[in-house]
Order: sequence, then structure tokens, then C-alpha cells
Amino acid sequence: MKNGLLKRGLVLAVVSLPVFALNSVTDKAACAQQELLVSAAASLTNAFKDVGKQFEAANPGVMVVLNFASSGALMQQIDKGAPVDVFASADQKTMDQAGGKGLLLVETRKDFVSNGLVLVVPKDSKIALTGVKGLSDSRIARISLGNPESVPAGRYAQEVLTKAVLWEALKPKYILAETVRQALDYVARGEVDAGFVFSTDAIVAKERVRVAARAEGHQPIRYPVAAIRGTKKLALSQKFIDYLLGSEGQAILARHGFGKP
Repeated sequence: MKNGLLKRGLVLAVVSLPVFALNSVTDKAACAQQELLVSAAASLTNAFKDVGKQFEAANPGVMVVLNFASSGALMQQIDKGAPVDVFASADQKTMDQAGGKGLLLVETRKDFVSNGLVLVVPKDSKIALTGVKGLSDSRIARISLGNPESVPAGRYAQEVLTKAVLWEALKPKYILAETVRQALDYVARGEVDAGFVFSTDAIVAKERVRVAARAEGHQPIRYPVAAIRGTKKLALSQKFIDYLLGSEGQAILARHGFGKP
């Protein structure tokens, strides 16, 4: 999934307007051009689309531009100069790395939701898989998970399998995905026999996949959000972060299956 940052502009034509009218139109144009660029982990796709719409409704003249990818890929984009205002990661490690590179306004960093990791299989799977130990079954030929190098869900899956002393033994079966949603799609299309995704991802595809088991043995899954150093919209960025933590934002996120931070 390779989503680019969208750029939208407004061209204003003014003909023979008095100075006071020109100033008025210019002010309105500036308001209409208030764009907030938010880079968010792929697992937040559905939830943040709803959050963005409601935030825009509550803040007339603001447009939330969303960019979704794996947390690691998003951090790399920001590190290379992508004009991002707010970054929401699916794990603490990636946000820590961003902080270590000096990319964040650390005082704005907050945990805003929690999640779980599950093992899913295609809806019509006939294999009775009830836990990670069952992945050793010869009938399980392909297992999808996010690449642990850049995808938090894959990193959590690696923790689970390492604790179960299965990580090395199952390596020939892994189909590594660029995002957790790609790992989910592999399962939903029946291209793999099982896969690791977040609980919220399983909800999104509940008509096409079923949860075989909860994946235990990983560190707590808490999503942090922060404003990016260099943003020219700090007040608006902080307002968006506050919205995520407020009652309206939390209610939207809860409807998509996320837990309290």
C-alpha cells in the first residue's frame, strides 16, 4: 500500500474589488486552505477517515489530509522531509525512533488508543487452528504477517512466536507484508492459510476472515500520536491530538474496536 501525500490548492480570482473586500476574501481563502496533514498507521485507516470527517465538521475551513502506510515507512517519509503535521504510530518503538531523530515535538506526544493482536484464518478455512502452536501443522503452508522491520503488527507477531519458540522453525512459511492491511488481505483472499493482524483489522474484514485465537506474549499495544517538529500548524495539530483524546474522538475510535490508551 503506497499512499502519497495529497496536495490541494485554491486559486482565487479577484476583479476590481475594494481593498476591504479583497482583504475579506483573502481571509476566507486562507481559512479554506487550512490543511492538516496526518500520517497514520495503516490499521487506523477506517477509524481516522471517520475522525477526519468529524474533526472537519467541528472545525469549519479545515481539511484533514490523511496518509496511511506502515509506521516505519511513515517515519522514513517524515525523516526525508515529508510536510507532515501529525504522526500516529501503531507502536512505541517507531515513535521512540522518530523522537531520537528529533522529528517530534515531544511535549505533544500522547498514547491515544490500545489494540490487540489476533491470529486469523480465511472464513471458509477447514483447519481447526486454535493457537500459535497449531501453525506447525503441515496443512498450514503460508502465514502472513507484517515485515517486523517496519510493520508494528509484524514485530508483535515476532514477539509472540519467539516466546512460543516457533519463530525460526516457521520462517519458511512466512509471507511478509508491507502493512498489516496487506497481511489481512492475503488471508481474506485465501492466498495464505493464516495471518497475524490487529484485532481492529479482523473486525474490518469480519465477513471474509475469522479469528482463530488471540495472540499472547507481546508487549502492550499502545498507539502514540505527536506533532511533527517544523509543523507550521502547531495549534491545529494540538487541537487534532486533543480531539483524539477527547470524548468525541474516543467514541469514534471505540466504534472501530480500539481500546482506551
